[in-house]
Amino acid sequence: MSSTGSLTVEEKRKIALQRAEELKKKIEPYLRASEKIETGFKLSEKFRENKEKIKNLFGATEEEWNDWRWQIRNRISDVETLKKIVNLSEEEIENIKRVSTRYRWAISPYYASLMDPDNPFCPIRMRAIPSIKELTDKYGVPDPMAEEYTSPAPLITRRYPDRLIINVTNQCGMFCRHCQRRRNIGEVDYPAKHEDIEAALEYIRNNPEIRDVLITGGDPLTLEDEKIDWILSELDKIPHVEIKRIGTAAPVTFPQRITDELCKILTKHLPLYINTQFNHPKEVTEEAKEACFKLARAGVALGNQAVLLKGINNDPHVMKKLNHELLRIMVKPYYIFHAKSVQGTTHFVTTVQDGLEIMEQLRGYTSGLAIPWYIINAPEGHGKTPIVPQYLLMVGKEYVLIRNWEGKVFEYPNGFPDD
Repeated sequence: MSSTGSLTVEEKRKIALQRAEELKKKIEPYLRASEKIETGFKLSEKFRENKEKIKNLFGATEEEWNDWRWQIRNRISDVETLKKIVNLSEEEIENIKRVSTRYRWAISPYYASLMDPDNPFCPIRMRAIPSIKELTDKYGVPDPMAEEYTSPAPLITRRYPDRLIINVTNQCGMFCRHCQRRRNIGEVDYPAKHEDIEAALEYIRNNPEIRDVLITGGDPLTLEDEKIDWILSELDKIPHVEIKRIGTAAPVTFPQRITDELCKILTKHLPLYINTQFNHPKEVTEEAKEACFKLARAGVALGNQAVLLKGINNDPHVMKKLNHELLRIMVKPYYIFHAKSVQGTTHFVTTVQDGLEIMEQLRGYTSGLAIPWYIINAPEGHGKTPIVPQYLLMVGKEYVLIRNWEGKVFEYPNGFPDD
């Protein structure tokens, strides 16, 4: 291409048109697959029908449905209610009952409205409804991140030099079947005690290297507005805390939580970042869009931390579609986490090759905004490790050998000598 400087404008245009045709052919497989991928926007009418059915089941008004506290109070956690919403075989019913004796489950009515009533392999159902595989897991361990050994103060998890986590509750709008902290879910919801949060804040005050604090749980947005405001205000008073983050699935599992009142609180505490967890394009709905747009208008930066899950999103086209849908609602794809080997969840764990294939089909095939980092959490709390396809093939003194997204190999100067 570098030798084309002497070509005419018409000749250069011909080359450009030929290249454009090559690029069209490269995107065609995704475009064909994309037409068949279910998304929340495509299914809006079906979701509305499901919503009306569930509202009638609960005798709920539209006002109640749109009240996040109603969504939490009416989480579905018994088979008798669930089987009125989705069609379950007798075997599925018995399996759910068996799993319930060991692992807690609960599904917000909103999230249940996204389920396909007839398809047991619906990604929403797989993420939310217990599977008998949870009881036959031979490989998982309760705490693969060794969080209990990285907690120097109540509620604190610290694995890095300049940042840490505060776990403020075990409560969620919906308990994901792949949850990394299922050992903390217990049988009842319990927000952290005020004195324990105070102790966590005191630890942060006494460690001036901490500049970044992540508030997580459970889901911290299940706390009342006043508690969220208080925690953020206390962090704002600490001079060395530069940014706050909140990890929440609320825009995914009960977007009604993102109220105007909450946004007024959050906008007082900028810079503030929210990372959420959309795992499939079906979850990117009109309601999720409204919630994320509210947060964006409040000045909150939004990112997504998907988890690579077998049978749900371990497909390059599905993951690309998810990332495209996220950008439409102001959410930047941030991480794809390789699923952790948590006890009762390893049926979701894919091969690392699945993740690498997805990354190969993102880089160059879509915009950089739609490309997250693929991350494996090193065992026993040793930190996030980025896993990337091999693009740097060799490093020499005068040049490096690189491979581009199409698999073409190039020599590239390794700097230039001083004159």
